[in-house]
Amino acid sequence: MIQTNQISDHNDALRPAHQRKLAPWTDAVEHAEPIIQKLIEFQIAIPSWALGTGGTRFGRFPGGGEPRSLEEKIADVGLLHALNRSSGAISLHIPWDIPTDPAAIRQLAASHGLAFDAVNSNTFQDQSDQTLSYKFGSLQHVDAGVRQQAIDHNIEVIRHGVELGSKSITVWLSDGSCFPGQLNFRKAFNNALNSLGEIYAALPSDWKMFVEYKAYEPNFYSTTVGDWGSSLLYASKLGDKAYTLVDLGHHLPNANIEQIVAILLNEQKLGGFHFNDSKYGDDDLTAGSIKPYQLFLIFNELVDGMDARGMNHATDLGWMIDASHNVKDPLEDLLQSVEAIQIAYAQALLVDRLALEEAREANDAVRAQEILQDAARTDVRPLVAEARLRAGASLNPLALFRAQNIRQKLIQERGSKTVATGL
Repeated sequence: MIQTNQISDHNDALRPAHQRKLAPWTDAVEHAEPIIQKLIEFQIAIPSWALGTGGTRFGRFPGGGEPRSLEEKIADVGLLHALNRSSGAISLHIPWDIPTDPAAIRQLAASHGLAFDAVNSNTFQDQSDQTLSYKFGSLQHVDAGVRQQAIDHNIEVIRHGVELGSKSITVWLSDGSCFPGQLNFRKAFNNALNSLGEIYAALPSDWKMFVEYKAYEPNFYSTTVGDWGSSLLYASKLGDKAYTLVDLGHHLPNANIEQIVAILLNEQKLGGFHFNDSKYGDDDLTAGSIKPYQLFLIFNELVDGMDARGMNHATDLGWMIDASHNVKDPLEDLLQSVEAIQIAYAQALLVDRLALEEAREANDAVRAQEILQDAARTDVRPLVAEARLRAGASLNPLALFRAQNIRQKLIQERGSKTVATGL
């Protein structure tokens, strides 16, 4: 729905104002060019389940024009990527997105410039064709038959991922308990570990397993993989191909996520991210919309830790959004999230690391704070826009999305009552 000439015409109208905003950077800041190049290389995967309107336990209000098939989901991510050139991968959720013709799906994705990020399993719902229920857990279940069913499903997800060219699987368990005494914690831990071990054994040699954690929900007394420590423990016991995945919303209030990230990087067990934001819990709001300074601090630790290990910022970790758009247009929300992530990343690249370390060694807390806040208060939006321009994207993706009335076109094509699979 977006043609190259439409992007060019849109950029031509915005170019004079953009050049004025960019001028101070190109004239005075020697680090502008490396930052722009890193932004061009940095890609953030879009989850297939976030392309429809989200909801809560109390209701869902579809916005119309939602993708009705995997092919249409790929088209929507391709649209986002055409607009920002920073959304070059899609993350699928099985069984919501089982490809009937993997070769054709892979070719379709490639035509949009998309690769396949981590594939995601689902043992937090009962599917219509499954024999046993996950009501009381899956990989932790007291019944070996239920555990085997969940193991088999995850191995099937890996098989689908191999066909599509993915290189990783994310395992998130809703397993836990709602009431004291309901669960033997030690048995649940060991059951989950043994089940994960069987899935791990099925990984191809060049694959990674991401063990995701969550403090609560849907179980409210205990969660079998409830925090980063338990995820790290599982990943460490499983082997070198297992890593912890950090979802920004999966922590108890006021958790120091940036410290968690630093330690996981130090232990070489950080696998990737699900980006979102929250006010109260796992709200799955637009990245950077509630706590932009925290997002910057997280990226500050990421840049510092990755550089210390000589890691490639763009490819050595998994970068993905995981959001639920209850009242927003999903595509607009995803465009906002991608830009917020890019802004935090660019600000973190500005930090004077030598000066920061000197302040730390001198126990100069005031100076250290000033160095971080100076970077965080810097308007890097001209650099982010310049990176888009050089990559062939829109200077202002959201404005072009609205100017082209894309949502209305999607409604005309797909209907006003379509409901996408997923959240």
